Amino acid sequence: MRGACIDIGSNTTRLLVADCSEGRVAPVLQDRAFTSIAMGRGADGTIAAGTIEEVARVVADQLARARELGAHAIRAVATAAIRLAPNGGELADAVGERCGVRVEVLSGAEEARLAFLGAAAGLGAPRTGELGVADVGGGSCELAVGTPPDQVRWSASLALGSADVTLACLRSDPPASDELDAARERIRAVLEGLEVPHPALAVAVGGSAASLRRLAGPILGPASLAAALQELAARPANEVALRFGLERQRVRLLPAGLLILEAAAHRFGLPLLVGSGGLREGVVLEQWRAVEGSRKWEATSS
Repeated sequence: MRGACIDIGSNTTRLLVADCSEGRVAPVLQDRAFTSIAMGRGADGTIAAGTIEEVARVVADQLARARELGAHAIRAVATAAIRLAPNGGELADAVGERCGVRVEVLSGAEEARLAFLGAAAGLGAPRTGELGVADVGGGSCELAVGTPPDQVRWSASLALGSADVTLACLRSDPPASDELDAARERIRAVLEGLEVPHPALAVAVGGSAASLRRLAGPILGPASLAAALQELAARPANEVALRFGLERQRVRLLPAGLLILEAAAHRFGLPLLVGSGGLREGVVLEQWRAVEGSRKWEATSS
């Protein structure tokens, strides 16, 4: 089955078109646009009218590309910045009116579950023991622990996003040491009192994790994260972007994303392996399961 997910996130709006078979997701096309919903909100969290119009245009373009590639099942989802915005429903309605596709605004628990599903599928060979997943986005951080492929026994959705922490604490480019200290304190305060299970393996997914792989390698541990943060704090975002082949917008958010992932790794008690699947892969995989379930039901009923 060829399916697609359009993921309207706090920082980016992303498209995944993928073939799915036997629980495996094979990407055909991945695309993204920095729509920066979280960075452009008003003081009360309201999404600007211009941003709503831009997101609707981007989704229309991505929807057309998915259909051109033969995607039969296309699901559009939205995450924290839309979920928390007073006018998040207006954005969902605007996209629906322009594109003819329903936008599902995910709850924090559903976002964590789908990220776990996609991360587990991206591991390939079966693993023993429990899996922990940290999904850091622009407006929130989802943590999940469970047994692959889909048994989540614990999850949390936290008000810790790379865009929010950047706006609140990391105004300088590059960030100053006192700003980094303030960001760490903000993250510590949100995580205070949260009891996180210790899995056998921990995986990081999302835009921050994927970009940090270029600076820190495939395993985000204390030494690699410290070296990456030193790089990010030493040079302006433009220079880091050119050096590592990243977008400047992403580099500006990376120090915050890194600090959130650092805190997640500490809570899991393990370094984080940068995953190859996440929320969008989870959405496509769930579509495949629904289709397969329907086919099996029809076969047994006929």
